[in-house]
Amino acid sequence: MRIEWTNPSPNGVSRRGFLKSAGGLVLGFVVPGAARAGATAPAAPNAFLRIAPDGTITVMVDRLEFGQGVHTALPMLIAEELDADWSQMRGALAPAASAYNDPLFGIQMTGGSISVSHSFTHYREIGARARAMLVAAAAERWQVEAAQCTTAKGVVFGPGGRKARYGALADAAMAQPVPATVKLKDAKDFRCIGKPFLRLDARAKASGRQQFGIDFALPGMKVAVIARPPVFGARVRSVDAAKARAIKGVVDVVEVAAGSGGRGVAVIADGYWPATQGRAALAIDWDTSAVDKPDSSRQMRAYRALAASPGLPASVADTGRLASAPKTIAAVYEFPYLAHAPMEPVNCVVDLQGDRCTVWAGVQFQTFDRAAIATATGLAPERVTLHTMMSGGGFGRRGVTTSDDLVEAVNVAKAYGRGAVKVVWSREDDIRGGYYRPSHVHKVDIGLDADGDVVAWNHVIVGQAISAGTPFEGALIKDGIDSTTTEGIAGMYDLPVNLSVHHPKANVPVLWWRGSASTHTAFVMETLVDEAAHAAGVDPVAYRRKLLGATKPRHLAALDLAVAKSGYGTRTLPVGRAWGVAMHGMAGSVVAYVVEASVEKGLPRLHKVTAGVHCNLAVNPLAIEAQVQGAVLMAVGTTLPGAAVTFKDGAVEQRNFGDYTVARMPDMPHVDVFIVPSGEPPSGMGEPGLPPLAPAFANAVFRLTGKRLRKLPFDLDAA
Repeated sequence: MRIEWTNPSPNGVSRRGFLKSAGGLVLGFVVPGAARAGATAPAAPNAFLRIAPDGTITVMVDRLEFGQGVHTALPMLIAEELDADWSQMRGALAPAASAYNDPLFGIQMTGGSISVSHSFTHYREIGARARAMLVAAAAERWQVEAAQCTTAKGVVFGPGGRKARYGALADAAMAQPVPATVKLKDAKDFRCIGKPFLRLDARAKASGRQQFGIDFALPGMKVAVIARPPVFGARVRSVDAAKARAIKGVVDVVEVAAGSGGRGVAVIADGYWPATQGRAALAIDWDTSAVDKPDSSRQMRAYRALAASPGLPASVADTGRLASAPKTIAAVYEFPYLAHAPMEPVNCVVDLQGDRCTVWAGVQFQTFDRAAIATATGLAPERVTLHTMMSGGGFGRRGVTTSDDLVEAVNVAKAYGRGAVKVVWSREDDIRGGYYRPSHVHKVDIGLDADGDVVAWNHVIVGQAISAGTPFEGALIKDGIDSTTTEGIAGMYDLPVNLSVHHPKANVPVLWWRGSASTHTAFVMETLVDEAAHAAGVDPVAYRRKLLGATKPRHLAALDLAVAKSGYGTRTLPVGRAWGVAMHGMAGSVVAYVVEASVEKGLPRLHKVTAGVHCNLAVNPLAIEAQVQGAVLMAVGTTLPGAAVTFKDGAVEQRNFGDYTVARMPDMPHVDVFIVPSGEPPSGMGEPGLPPLAPAFANAVFRLTGKRLRKLPFDLDAA
């Protein structure tokens, strides 16, 4: 249903309207235990659930939905304990408010694959409390004990054949006290959790009726695009806007502060087309004299030189046996900058009116974003309303803790000063002026004994620190080392890794990217473990099982499931194909891949992927399958020629999908996903499917060509 924004709010539900609804049960309470793990209890009651008189149940989703499925998974958790009729469940994205803070982290955010795992108990308790209040209302009406009532599919049943639908009880239930404690269902009684559910937002998205942030418009709103400096942090020396102002529809041209400390020029117009035409007509003389101008070739040479010497120690292990080891492996890996390239580029609508500012955007860090908007406008935070919009992807791009894009949009609205403004980034803007997964170099030297066991492993990583300068720096950077650089090296195999890190600085804004450090660390670890198995003359699956031992049962279960379902070791592959194996754990989950690949006309091609997944309890198995399928395709994209952001004279050389490669439908292999059964609370699945795919693919290529791939994207000529 397309929303009419007469009194604009996300998904047609404002928090005030939600709380002051004329009819129906609105469940409000302070989240029990919200102060644990460093979180702070919300200052005001929060409302997550509304049951309307017609029985429709709307759940406020406190995360950003950008394809990962929380718009369905979180309502499933409430529906389970509420005993709701799923056909009447709806979702609405919550605006920025402390009521919607993550119950463990104490800020409102989406990231790190935590949405379902952190909300599993929280949302179930909301549903259980609402159910208890409905039962209490029915029992009071019928003058019976609450224990005599049962619930099913949105109906309360009482003695003597009595029954009442939730919608009819909603007003009375609203007057009931909120239970301080509730008993949650045993897993054996689940009717929703663990079952495959189609997404609540699937029909709207498939039909083109879903409103995303980029679709949102206010009456009389203007559209702006910004000419950003070609080198990050550069300034405007002079600008001639005469030709731009002469274009029909252009209403203003203003200089504004841009991201990364630079300055830009915004063209404001009646629509996106005249704004972009006006920007193209600008004559800007950029002053780049005061900023560093990165160059990818020069940077990679410098990184390789740094990797030749130890950095800051991250983990210490004895490397004394390296020189005398009968077998050794020496490898240097290179990884480029990567753009996030979501299908929906960054966009933001700002309505700044006097002492109030209202913003509509797809954001991952509502807490930081609202505060940044308040600072940029000079308003108190309570005078800022930030609506979370449905988003078309992000992969980390919408999780900028400095809120650069939102502050930029506020600056444009302030400079314009005559009404609401929508700032839109083009694909070229995003690829050339956004944030990037950092480039890295790994240098690894391994010693093996006569039996093929690893006796020494010296590992040096060079790359920018993502967490530096962010609110997470204190938690993620210890002794000068950013864990977003090293995660994925340790924790799975029992290996004597001596790890050190260099964190050089560069005039390139960097950010987490789906899978974060694991996008490069897993590639290094899993291709080297495969190489060690080959040097030892041992099957790579058997070698991994030995390294895992008996201490990693979940890893073994995922690996064994993928191997069994793929037919590895028992099925003969077609001529010209080879197996590849890799696995990785992150966000509490483990994904193992067995792939089938070939090399056709000099290019590696992936044909089939079998995934073994251990994510504890799979709340919605269909969502897990979709996450793995999407992760596979995105990971395949990192292996394709042209999947790199490069710099020359300080400027990004790529512009759009014509010269920055992303995977397309023909690149998608057949993917089978199998989930290890578990009753343990769910772990994360937004990111874990991406890191092990590229190394599994590379390991298959080695079996076909005898070449070890040390770079992403793949380059057989350089191997």
